[in-house]
Amino acid sequence: MTTMNQQGALRTTGKVLPEHARGHNRSLVLQMLYRNGGQSRADLARASALTKVTVSDLVAEMLAEGLVVETRQRTSKGPGKPAVELDIARDRWQVIAIDLSDSEVFEGAVLDLDGGVMDRVSAPRNGATGPLALETAFALVDELRTRATAPVLGIGVGSPGVVDLDGVVLSAPNLDWMNVPMRAALTERTGLPVHVANDANAASLAEHSFGGATHDLLLLKVGHGVGAAVLANGRLVHGRRFAAGEIGHVVVSTGAGPLCACGRSGCLEAWLAVPRLEERLAETCGADAADEVLRETGRRLGYALAPVVGALGLTDVIVSGPAHLLDGVLLDAAREALESRLLPDFFDGLDLRLTEQGPDIVLRGALVLVLTGVLGIS
Repeated sequence: MTTMNQQGALRTTGKVLPEHARGHNRSLVLQMLYRNGGQSRADLARASALTKVTVSDLVAEMLAEGLVVETRQRTSKGPGKPAVELDIARDRWQVIAIDLSDSEVFEGAVLDLDGGVMDRVSAPRNGATGPLALETAFALVDELRTRATAPVLGIGVGSPGVVDLDGVVLSAPNLDWMNVPMRAALTERTGLPVHVANDANAASLAEHSFGGATHDLLLLKVGHGVGAAVLANGRLVHGRRFAAGEIGHVVVSTGAGPLCACGRSGCLEAWLAVPRLEERLAETCGADAADEVLRETGRRLGYALAPVVGALGLTDVIVSGPAHLLDGVLLDAAREALESRLLPDFFDGLDLRLTEQGPDIVLRGALVLVLTGVLGIS
């Protein structure tokens, strides 16, 4: 199987130069089948603008590899051989997905190619950091491999911190990881394709593939820390040093603010991270005081988002995190603060909302990492 470059677009959408054609056209056909199964070879040729010979050749290759299956023969409406419909071999492959973003447990699952959870395992961290935390993650992968009931297409990992395109966790302070070669270590351990990304980046891929997001988007992930991901023109924005989206340490207090773990006062993470927000709510007396804490936090979030949304011209902002904290008062205040700082004529369709992907958003994003990295589809 061909491994795709993670710097490329998430979906293959058209023809390309001859020297790159075969891999590109293969992904193009797979993408069409993944999103719209039940197509014949002739259907694929018409929709892709590829020749029938090229499509037949690619399909024969992928049938032999077990990536594509013939599903049924259509009823003939005239002379000639009835067309045979094709689909991705959805039941023949599984993916191991790992979410390392929670402060208490590492989560893992065996997923089918459509994002369905076949089995799941949780591994308590017990406060482990450094090599102990890494070994906990590796043991989770080992356990999930024993639970897979079909060949594993690959392993996807969503990790906190700054992660480069080679799957090296450059910095994850909460886990005391610096320059951890996650991808290389797991590949050596398992012999399988491995793809690793920042957890917010992974979550944005889940929103793109399974949440119906069709526009450029910003996804904000709120948990033990606060991070963001930007998808623009079908591509993840990584930044020169792979730290794009590190919005948690943007200072949003004009005066004194809560002390952040980074040593500064008033960072967004010090306001919005789940442990910090829960701590302030626990100190309040009554619903009105709790709502004011949520409103003030929401306003700070709006202040942080406004320049990003304005600079990139985004209209889709999706938040992932505990609904009981974020939905309602907090997001309403964030929306109001955000809209008050943008040009109304250009951002009147702004959609700031909680994701519908639920707590498995990073796991499903890890699946997309594998689909994109191994097959070139999403």
